[in-house]
Amino acid sequence: MDSDKVVAAMARWWQTVSQTEDNDLGARNPMLYDPLQDGVVRPTKKMQYFAAMVVCLGAVSAGTALAWTSPVLPQISEDPTVNTTASNSTDGSTRLQLTLNQQTWVSSLLAIGAFLGALPTGYIADLIGRRYTAMVMDVPFILAWTATIFANSAGVLYFARFTIGLATGSFCVVAPMYISEIAESSIRGTLGTLFQLTLSVGILLVYIIGSMVTWTTLSILCLTVPVALFVGMIFLPETPTYLLKKGRRGDAALSLKWLWGRHCDSRSAIQQIQSELDQAGGNASFADVFLIRSARNGLIISMLLMFFQQFSGVNAVIFYTVPIFKSAGSTLDPSVCSIIVGLVQVIMTFTSSLLIEKAGRKSLLIFSSTIMTICLAILGAYFDMKDEGKDVSAIGWLPLLCVVLYMITFSVGYGPIPWLMMGELFLPDVKATAVALTVMSNWFCVFLVTKTFGAMVTSWGSDMTFWFFAVCMFVATLYVAFMVLETKGKSVAQIQTWLEDK
Repeated sequence: MDSDKVVAAMARWWQTVSQTEDNDLGARNPMLYDPLQDGVVRPTKKMQYFAAMVVCLGAVSAGTALAWTSPVLPQISEDPTVNTTASNSTDGSTRLQLTLNQQTWVSSLLAIGAFLGALPTGYIADLIGRRYTAMVMDVPFILAWTATIFANSAGVLYFARFTIGLATGSFCVVAPMYISEIAESSIRGTLGTLFQLTLSVGILLVYIIGSMVTWTTLSILCLTVPVALFVGMIFLPETPTYLLKKGRRGDAALSLKWLWGRHCDSRSAIQQIQSELDQAGGNASFADVFLIRSARNGLIISMLLMFFQQFSGVNAVIFYTVPIFKSAGSTLDPSVCSIIVGLVQVIMTFTSSLLIEKAGRKSLLIFSSTIMTICLAILGAYFDMKDEGKDVSAIGWLPLLCVVLYMITFSVGYGPIPWLMMGELFLPDVKATAVALTVMSNWFCVFLVTKTFGAMVTSWGSDMTFWFFAVCMFVATLYVAFMVLETKGKSVAQIQTWLEDK
């Protein structure tokens, strides 16, 4: 009995210490002082933007990797009618001459690597933290670009593209996760769109620079981005959510102070995050993503939004950009057409970041898919008339208008918002696994559309291909209208309640 009393007394003592620990933190570390009694609670947002921009350098790297083949493959093609720069190159470009089959593998290996790199990233992020995961998975970016610069055979290039795919898939998981866990609810949507924005910036940079320099020089410049990312991540804190999940309450408060400013109410924020973790109930297993109703519903929504993003036909529209420009009477170089498309994507994705907290996610998605449905239907009708031999010269401007409107609405809605909502729909215990599975589904769709698009055009024709994507967008409009919650301004608890009751 005496031993039981001692144990009970020690338990009461430890409970008292735990309850007073937060009050003592401010006295022991001035950075943790919350000036509530002075009425000067003033959270700042600049460091949140800074941290999000640093981690999104991974998205810039992913964008450069995705767009790299566009200006480079013509330079390293063994077809003398396509290879316009290699013969005059003085930097060793002639050391690579790829067949059409080899070029296909160079293009597709990135998607395969990204698919395989997504799932383990979720587990690594839960094991060592979001920050260290970003730093570790930045190494494949650096290694891949280095291998690309010195590549002298197709095999080396295969290795580089697969490795850069691993890093790309990893950052599609860890960057949205990091951003969603450092952002205040008032700017969560704006910061969430930065991933797609910076991805578009990376694509645009390659389009512009690749039209002016050799592929080796382009690869060297691309290498500077992951190097800058690694240096920048050294100065960023771990996310408060991860630190609390590991029981490091004091470090979580310091992280919040760094991100939200010294005059933020870190105590209330910590309590809110802790309540979300308590609601999650600890570490979840892989099966819990499918067994827990709210997690399962969130996963279904995330995966379907990614499906609609890729089956929106965006790759088909980009593929036909040059012939559509020509049909409108344009004599622009294909590289200039690509730059114009990339510039539209950047500008409108930035516009989306300004609208997202005003218009909301759901309304932008519905607007985006509705306009894309109309544009794709018109493009299908245009190519149907053209394939039948009808004179379409008088309406050459119409498909050009459809392409511009399509790219604008895609960049406002289905470009950035699926990535944003992916980070909003899950509790911390299942987020790593659920986000990884969502990213894997995205890259599977990328691979599927890329591999089947040519066969669709050959078997169905351009008109039916565009109409197929138009039907997908019509279904997307109905699905979002009736089955998706507006998450703007809603707390994690409110979102989870809706997913549980859905």
